[in-house]
Amino acid sequence: MDTPSASAPVSYPAVMEQRYRNTLPAALGDLSGPTRGTVELPLQVAWSGQTVFDLDRPKPRMHLYRIVLAAGQLSDVTTYLNHELLLSQWPELRTLISRTVRGVWESAFPELREGQPAAP
Repeated sequence: MDTPSASAPVSYPAVMEQRYRNTLPAALGDLSGPTRGTVELPLQVAWSGQTVFDLDRPKPRMHLYRIVLAAGQLSDVTTYLNHELLLSQWPELRTLISRTVRGVWESAFPELREGQPAAP
């Protein structure tokens, strides 16, 4: 009689960490999104509210980056995020995103955490 193999349960944090790792570009330079103008995110990324963002205004730009980092797939990350904007916004952005997202990105790209205080 065959019995199902016993496997260790996977924790929610581990699942989320793997999900965010799957959205990482190979290099920050792969983030080729726009730096100016208006961007409209697709509903599968910005499903819970605002979908249009003015990149020329700091708060809407930060909001777009938070949404894409949390809900985007790899293609969304590379399409809508820009490496120079990400680097310049990271000191503040890192305090506005989840610990899991922050940890995954800073682990993959040490240049993001350089000179940053330890986050709570």
